[in-house]
Amino acid sequence: MPASDLPTKPDSTACIEPPSKIEGTLDNSFAEIDWQAPWLLHITQRHYLSTTIEHLSRPSQQMNSLSESGSLDNAESLDTHGINACNISTPDTIANVLKTAMQQQANHLEQPLPQTKPTHNQTPQTLQFVSQNALPDGEAYEHFIGTTGNIPTRDNLHDLFNGSIWLTFPKTKAVLNYYHMLEIAKQGVSERRGRVRDTITVFDENGAVLVTADPNIGEALVDFDWQSSLVRPRDKWDDPTQPDDSAQAAVYIFGHALLEQLLYPRKPLCAHSIVIHVTQRFFTLPLAERIRFLDDKVADYMASLLSKDDVTPRQLAPLPILGVPHFWAENAVPDFYEDSYVFRSGRRQKNKKE
Repeated sequence: MPASDLPTKPDSTACIEPPSKIEGTLDNSFAEIDWQAPWLLHITQRHYLSTTIEHLSRPSQQMNSLSESGSLDNAESLDTHGINACNISTPDTIANVLKTAMQQQANHLEQPLPQTKPTHNQTPQTLQFVSQNALPDGEAYEHFIGTTGNIPTRDNLHDLFNGSIWLTFPKTKAVLNYYHMLEIAKQGVSERRGRVRDTITVFDENGAVLVTADPNIGEALVDFDWQSSLVRPRDKWDDPTQPDDSAQAAVYIFGHALLEQLLYPRKPLCAHSIVIHVTQRFFTLPLAERIRFLDDKVADYMASLLSKDDVTPRQLAPLPILGVPHFWAENAVPDFYEDSYVFRSGRRQKNKKE
C-alpha cells in the first residue's frame, strides 16, 4: 500500500478529524501545490494532506456547492461515529492538519507516536505539532522540540512541507534534532552555528536521498559525472508514477525548503544529497515499506556523518533536482544535461585532474 494513501484506523483514544472538520482557512498559495508532482509522491499521508489542504484553501462558495452535492457525506458520517470527539479551538490550521495526519499514521501502523532522540539525562518526548505561539520567547526552536517534543508550526507552506517530512522521515528528523541539541549544549545559541549545525541545516532545508542498487550511479553522482549517473543509466531509474521492481535508482526529497521551491520548478534548483546503497530487493517493496526502511538508513547515515570531527556541508553531493530522470519531462532529451551552468563539472572532478 502506498505510504501516501494510508487508511485511518480511529480508536477511542485518538483525536481524529475528517477533512471537513478541520477548522480554519488557508490562503491561495496552498492551492498551488501539485500533489501529483513526482517529488511529492513519497510523502506519508499524502492523500489525507492533499484532500484536507485543498478543502481548506478552496473558496467558500465551492465548499457550499460540495456540501449541497453530498460530497461531504462521508465526513459527516464519520462524525456521527464519534471521530469528531475533540473540538479544535485554535486557529493553527496547519498544526492541526499535521497532528491529525501523524495520529492516523500511528493508528494504521498500530504503533505509538514517534519520539525525540533524547540527549544526556532527558527522556524521550512524544512528537506533536503545536502552534508557533507555544515556542517561548528567546528559546531556540530546536531546543524546544528536543525538550518537549512539540514542533512549532505556522500556517505557511514552509511549515506544511517541514511537517510532511516529519511525517515521512520521523527518525531522521529526530536524529537531526538530537545533533542540534548536542551542539547547543556545547556552544550555546549564536549567529555562528558551526560545521555540524550548518550541515544539518543544509540537509534539512535542501536535502535529497539517492537510493541505488548500482554503486556506479552513486559514485558518478558524487563525482559530478552527470552522464554516468543520470543520462546513460536512465533505464535503471525508477519512475515515481509507475514503480518498477527492476529499477536500480531513485531520489526522494528530504529538504522541506526545496519542496517549497519546487512549487515553481526552475532548472537551476540544486539539492544537497546523500547516497544510500541498497540491494535490489528495496525496489520490490511497496512505497510505504521503502520509506520506513529508508528512514532507518538515512537516520543511521546522518548520525555517522554528523559525529565526525571534519563534517561540513560540502560532504553533501550537489544534485540538480530537475535532472533526476522522470522528475521533469524536459530531461528525457539528453541535450537537457548539456547546460554547463546547471550541470557543472564540480570540485571533485577538478581535484581528480590535479
